[in-house]
Amino acid sequence: MAVHCFGIRHHGPGSARSLLQALQALQPDCLLIEGPPDAEALIPLAAQGLQPPVAILIYSPENPSQAVYYPFAVFSPEWQALQYGLQQQIPIRWMDLPQAHQFHKDSPSETLEEASPPDAAASEATPVDLEPIVSPPVYITHDPISLLAEAAGYNDGERWWEQLVEHRRAAGDVFAAIGEMMTALRDELPAEQDPRALRREAWMRQTIRQAEKDGFERIAVVCGAWHVPALQTRGPASADKALLKGLPKTKVAATWIPWTHSRLSWASGYGAGIASPGWYHHLWSAGEPLVTRWMAKVAQLLRAKGQDVSSAHLIEAVRLAETLAALRAKALPGLEELHEATRAVLTHGQDTPLQLIHQELVLGQALGEVPDTAPMLPIQQDLLQQQKSLRLKPEASDKDMDLDLRKPHDLAKSHLLHRLLLLNVPWGQKRPEHRGQSTFHERWQLRWDPELMVTLIEAGLWGNTIHAAALARTVDQAHKAKDLAALTALLDATLLADLPAALEALMGQLQARATATADLLQLLEALPPLARVLRYGDVRTTGRETAAPLRLIVDGLLVRICAGLAAAVSGLSDDAAQAYQAAIRPCHQALQTVAEEAWLTLWDEALAQVQTRPGVPGLLVGYATRLRFDSGRLSLEGLTRDLGWALSQAADPALASQWLEGFLQGSGLILVHHEALLGLLNRWVMSLSEAHFIQLLPLLRRTISQFSRAERQQIGALVRQGAARLEQPTVPATGPLSDPRIPPLLPILHQLLGVPQ
Repeated sequence: MAVHCFGIRHHGPGSARSLLQALQALQPDCLLIEGPPDAEALIPLAAQGLQPPVAILIYSPENPSQAVYYPFAVFSPEWQALQYGLQQQIPIRWMDLPQAHQFHKDSPSETLEEASPPDAAASEATPVDLEPIVSPPVYITHDPISLLAEAAGYNDGERWWEQLVEHRRAAGDVFAAIGEMMTALRDELPAEQDPRALRREAWMRQTIRQAEKDGFERIAVVCGAWHVPALQTRGPASADKALLKGLPKTKVAATWIPWTHSRLSWASGYGAGIASPGWYHHLWSAGEPLVTRWMAKVAQLLRAKGQDVSSAHLIEAVRLAETLAALRAKALPGLEELHEATRAVLTHGQDTPLQLIHQELVLGQALGEVPDTAPMLPIQQDLLQQQKSLRLKPEASDKDMDLDLRKPHDLAKSHLLHRLLLLNVPWGQKRPEHRGQSTFHERWQLRWDPELMVTLIEAGLWGNTIHAAALARTVDQAHKAKDLAALTALLDATLLADLPAALEALMGQLQARATATADLLQLLEALPPLARVLRYGDVRTTGRETAAPLRLIVDGLLVRICAGLAAAVSGLSDDAAQAYQAAIRPCHQALQTVAEEAWLTLWDEALAQVQTRPGVPGLLVGYATRLRFDSGRLSLEGLTRDLGWALSQAADPALASQWLEGFLQGSGLILVHHEALLGLLNRWVMSLSEAHFIQLLPLLRRTISQFSRAERQQIGALVRQGAARLEQPTVPATGPLSDPRIPPLLPILHQLLGVPQ
């Protein structure tokens, strides 16, 4: 009876190749692999259509956000050991401490951290043995591999291990050397004190003892290199039993899920990360010559992006990479040499293409596949069925999609994506519409990240299908909404997701909250989504039954807004005025879109009051003036008069500049089309004193910088071509000046206004 420990590095292609060779030589009758015993039932599925990268997901059914992953790539030693055992039909057992014991908050000697959610940053992992789970901090303060690398003349332990182990093409005595190295390290470094790590190794030793007890004679143990010394010297079983006695237990569930190469990287935040999964996949899968095949991939990528790469470039880049490796006493060029050769020869010193190469090739965008036979919750099965029927295949890279909502198939896709957003599963992100695009179109960007599966499982608490879960969660959010704006946004999302059964609860909450809300800013923010529902509900054939009650709500909101708008904006600070302006803009646009004449008249009266009420910030006065003119409610003559008053010499230049900023918000075409207004502005700028001009210049530049480049060019051309004409007063007379009572008043007016006669 013999136990053979093979110390590997998770996701190491050299470790995987050496391990396969060692297993074929040993011909074991039992395989013990570092992994979660909670997922032992999933082992047979590894030979039934799984395509790496994949991961074992273990989660708490009572709290699905408490979850951990065990990812596998095709070049992961554990995956290759699984495939070998399944092909040879020998018993395979996971041997790590079950997550059922690790999930529990309270343990005999410490309080374990809950498994971090998918978006949390990874905590430190045990050096060398990069654990495939999100784990609490360990107690070893130094990375022993870095110490060895430093002794060997490397400043990066990752690259040292890669050159020593992962670039190997033949096994040799690598596992014996790794065992000796780890034994020496553990003898020199302080003894392990992390209770969790000690319990894990105790469980592994107990698993080995059980295999021996079961009569296996050639037991192969595949574990992280750091654990090898602790498993080769097992000591008395009583000590391990005492360490494991009384472990708490939590109910867990396990399944296979697709994974991605990019999620195997350090940047993804998982403890089992590797810096270059795409490169490691190349080391595993590509035939000889490795360097030439890699450079061919680089050339293919660059050519696809329109960059010229010739065969001569490739030959020179390969020669340079191999020469650099030889000068550095390396058997095979690594990424450092390939990077330098690519930059020098293929990208001509430019760094931007290197970022593309890193993202597409060094990291990689491969997404694994899991067969339908894998354990799934009903909501997962429902999503899988809809993905198939709608032909929406999950992909790891960004994919743009344009939907025509007049087509039933595209409309169903839109409903699915919106329902997933309501469940906080952002598979798709809705993109801004193109200018002039019809309301029958939606643009989406799709990207499937593995973490979304955990969120989907968590959403299964609301229902067994996407529709049922989205409906239940929406109704719950309607009752929990804290303000009117949240309710209106939820109503908009509900209609886009085609959940009519949730509308009754939403409408009731909306009516109650609208009646109770006294904050005018909230009322302004709430109105645009409701107006959009009225305008575009028929586009999706949804929301028609809500039109009548919703119209009453909008009407009530608008009456309250218009009655209190002028008073609410009086005496505001600059920041508060900008907040109101940001809320007025979408409200005005929504009302113009609905085109209800009674509402437009009411709104225009409110804007007119903002124009004339004392104490209103100039920003809002100018903006109200612009809105009234753009909507045709203020004549050009009236606008010219108002602008003339705002920019008169008697006006405070600072207040005039604020008025001008509001008036010119977003577009300068009004100055292009109406030369009289440009003349007024030109004369006002010319009349400013040097001190006032210096003071107001930043504000004027900020205002004009919002114009498009074409608008600025046209305005500049008009000023240059008609400078003399623009200097002449063009303010139209507001009435006849022939009244005999006017001349005696003119000297007094000149004196009051500070204008010379």
